[in-house]
Amino acid sequence: MRDDRFCNSNCPFTRAIGTIGNKWKPILINVIGTRTIRFGQLDSIVPLISRKVLTEQLKELEEDGLLERFAYKEIPPRVEYKLSEKGLAFLPILENIKEWNLKFEIAPMPIDNSN
Repeated sequence: MRDDRFCNSNCPFTRAIGTIGNKWKPILINVIGTRTIRFGQLDSIVPLISRKVLTEQLKELEEDGLLERFAYKEIPPRVEYKLSEKGLAFLPILENIKEWNLKFEIAPMPIDNSN
């Protein structure tokens, strides 16, 4: 859920956090990346999010101009999502966050050498 106190702040950083500041939006942006993806695919790739919250987050990302939604008049209905130019511009920032975390995380993920 968007917090309008953040989105309407005078501070550009606070407004940015208001746009992408919950746990799901950066995850969804990262999962979508440079591809076009359907709702069901997102639902299966991000299993911990409820369908209700996924729908809300996708709608907010679209309202904030980070995501484009394409609805096709087919039976059954088909909806696809892809990042807008603004959303694609956020991908390098996410990469920097991932690199920062890998560098400083206290308990790194174990490496699977079973292959």
